[in-house]
Amino acid sequence: MQAATVFNIQKFSLNDGPGIRTVVFLKGCPLRCAWCSNPESQQRAPQLEWKESACVGCGACVAAAPGAEAVTYAGKRHVDVRTLRGDAPEAQAAVRACPARALTCTGETRTVDEVMRVCLQDQPFYEDSGGGVTLSGGEALTWPDFCEELLVRLHDHGIDTCIETEAHVSPDVFQRIAAHLDHMLIDLKHVDANRLRSHTAGKADLMLGNLGWAIAHHPDVLPRTPVIPSFNDGIEDARAMARWLREAGATRVQLLPFHNFGESKYALLDMPYALHGAKNLHPEDLDEYRQTYLDEGIEAFF
Repeated sequence: MQAATVFNIQKFSLNDGPGIRTVVFLKGCPLRCAWCSNPESQQRAPQLEWKESACVGCGACVAAAPGAEAVTYAGKRHVDVRTLRGDAPEAQAAVRACPARALTCTGETRTVDEVMRVCLQDQPFYEDSGGGVTLSGGEALTWPDFCEELLVRLHDHGIDTCIETEAHVSPDVFQRIAAHLDHMLIDLKHVDANRLRSHTAGKADLMLGNLGWAIAHHPDVLPRTPVIPSFNDGIEDARAMARWLREAGATRVQLLPFHNFGESKYALLDMPYALHGAKNLHPEDLDEYRQTYLDEGIEAFF
């Protein structure tokens, strides 16, 4: 039986596909987008998180994890969350030793059976609302065998399936998993390879190739564009993406205005946040941007 690192299973979601859905978030993503709102999803392995405001500086975690690297910040000494895997015995000992629960672990190994048990709990809600289960991340397709087994099991129970993906995987994997999906929500971040490389570790030809294939061959594909300041929020950016979509055969796109709600997570992982100070965008800020898509024959909505 397949297993993967899961960092959240969110019930009663209304924004990740049709109807009421359960969203399974898998860890691991190769893109490392500068604006990522789930930095805890980037590494495949479980990770430690340290909350400064809760830490009392007692050093219990360091004492409980001999040999683990330690750091001192704001006068508080604790194990280094950047160098110690969350599932290592020393890490688990450090978490247990923390009296203030300032040290936690995000992500745990879950089997398909374990995830299925959670998903099946809300099957009546899926049936009443036209909902189901959505795979997300991170990039869920970095766990293709786990995804395929889970999706087959879900379909065996008559449960609708969906994925949120950046399509940054081999075409063989992408097409194999697409065969088990009722809906695909696929990011279109940019069509310019240099611009994409400036803010992510992504390969434009790989992502665009998979998205183009999905538009041509899958029955329900929704391209989605996160609109990011100083990356793809210009009118010329919108025009280039709208024209690419039109030529690929798409008729609509969902625009996702930038927000910095995930910034606080970076401190928990002792990671820098590249977009610190960038202002949140709102639909009313993007009227001209949206109109550019409409002018090119693409329905753009929020």
